[in-house]
Amino acid sequence: MTHTGLATDRLSLAYGDRIVIRDLTLQVPERRVTSILGPNGCGKSTLLKALARLIVPTGGEVKLSGKTLGAIDTRALARQLAILPQSPRAPDGITVADLVRRGRTPWRGFLAPWSEDDGRICAQALEQVGLQEMVDRPIDELSGGQRQRAWIALVLAQDTRYLLLDEPTTWLDLAHQLEVLSLLRQCNRDHGTTVVAVLHDLNLAARFSDHLILLGADGLVASGAPDEVVTEDRLRQAFGLDALVVPDPVTGRPLVVPR
Repeated sequence: MTHTGLATDRLSLAYGDRIVIRDLTLQVPERRVTSILGPNGCGKSTLLKALARLIVPTGGEVKLSGKTLGAIDTRALARQLAILPQSPRAPDGITVADLVRRGRTPWRGFLAPWSEDDGRICAQALEQVGLQEMVDRPIDELSGGQRQRAWIALVLAQDTRYLLLDEPTTWLDLAHQLEVLSLLRQCNRDHGTTVVAVLHDLNLAARFSDHLILLGADGLVASGAPDEVVTEDRLRQAFGLDALVVPDPVTGRPLVVPR
């Protein structure tokens, strides 16, 4: 199998004796927004962690540009791939500026002075997320939506080709969910960043994604464009959900209406 970007080849993942993912082979489309969907416990977050080399496969492998992730130097990998985990925690009292500066760590040598490039990239990341006026604010004083944008600015400052996010809209109200997903899609459109996100909301995933990976209790159900993946039969197979799928009146993308 030829791998041109981020891909899995017969990947198996387990926690102890419990197998979560078995023999999964898939390709993440380059320069696109991909969402990973599926019911609770099907392995969405586990798959994302494996794509970021946060967990070791029990079988098969994850490859980046044809090279096994485990064979890539840690700093080199951090210059290509950034991950935002679920509910990240910041040190008490840290400011927005200090948090975002941490994204430059993979690009700076030991005791290397802060460079003009570092400052420019951090400023650009803060501008992208609309927090340039809040650089001196402590993270713990921000609203939920602002805090999530600060974390996204950190991974944008890491300046990678791949951006992986585990449930980036969790705990956010609908307006802030739309804001965060619009931001991620804009990063993709403006900079060609390959975005992979675990999402729960089927309709938001269908609206903002170019590609969907749908998992079920027995593994991969479907992978492809939203209108190929979000169908009544596949929702029944993955979730046991009896739903009507109709065109979204705003976007024309699939819209799920539970019966």
